[in-house]
Amino acid sequence: MQDLLNTPLWNGKTIADVLTLEFLASVAGSVLGAVLILIAGFIAARIVRNRLVGIGLQYKRLDDTLFTFLGDIARYAILAFTILFVLNTFGVQTTSVVAVIGAAGLAIGLALQGTLSNVAAGVMIILFRPIKLGDFVEVNGQMGTVKNITLNYIELASIANLHIVVPNSQVWGNTIINYSTNPTRRVQWTFGVSYDSDLKQTEEIIRQTIMSDPRAHNDPEPFIQVNNLGDFSVDFLVRVWCANSDAFAFETDMKRKVKEAFDVAGIVIPYPTQTNYPALESTVSRDRKVG
Repeated sequence: MQDLLNTPLWNGKTIADVLTLEFLASVAGSVLGAVLILIAGFIAARIVRNRLVGIGLQYKRLDDTLFTFLGDIARYAILAFTILFVLNTFGVQTTSVVAVIGAAGLAIGLALQGTLSNVAAGVMIILFRPIKLGDFVEVNGQMGTVKNITLNYIELASIANLHIVVPNSQVWGNTIINYSTNPTRRVQWTFGVSYDSDLKQTEEIIRQTIMSDPRAHNDPEPFIQVNNLGDFSVDFLVRVWCANSDAFAFETDMKRKVKEAFDVAGIVIPYPTQTNYPALESTVSRDRKVG
């Protein structure tokens, strides 16, 4: 029995040493200290995250997504330091643990290069904010309203209300067209009329029809000029400013109204036609004899 109690365990301690009240008290103290450190760490991480997220929600000029991201980073950093403190309480050499974590992180990083590229792009999107929640954008050939921005992808709702997920690497690495950034937009049309049309009258009809709409802005001044002499038509290029929110409806409405105004004034919008002349039977027969 004595030999069993003298069996060494670790750091020169035997089973008899472990069973002493002094050792058990020290272990209990370490466990209690670790529990208190964990509780304090989790509470501190939650408070810091909520404070940072609350700052983003409190001020309208600040981006909610950015402060949510910063809150998550702060939370995970506090939890990481908390775990290191807990390990140190039990006498674990934290320097070796950090070295192991670093080596494991390198291996994982090499294995997940694609995923990490999305994360890196997500950080850049959140920090530089080329797009925000609620913006109507076109990225990587996809168009829609931004519904969510994460570290790995963004979520869009298309015009047809389809759910579109675009990886962040394809967002940051491609051209981003944000239709919501500027408060005003310049809408453009091209109207073609026949060569017989009175160009001055045509220009005046276009101007009156479009500028009489309350959505059209007089400042900056609209642009209405002949832009091209095509094979079938004289083309007017029209550019008018309006509020960003009115752009789509304004553009489509004016196409119809200008066409109706042209019809009333007798202005023709030409279009290419093709006429097929069937060969006469006698001509076909003669051609066959000659051949």
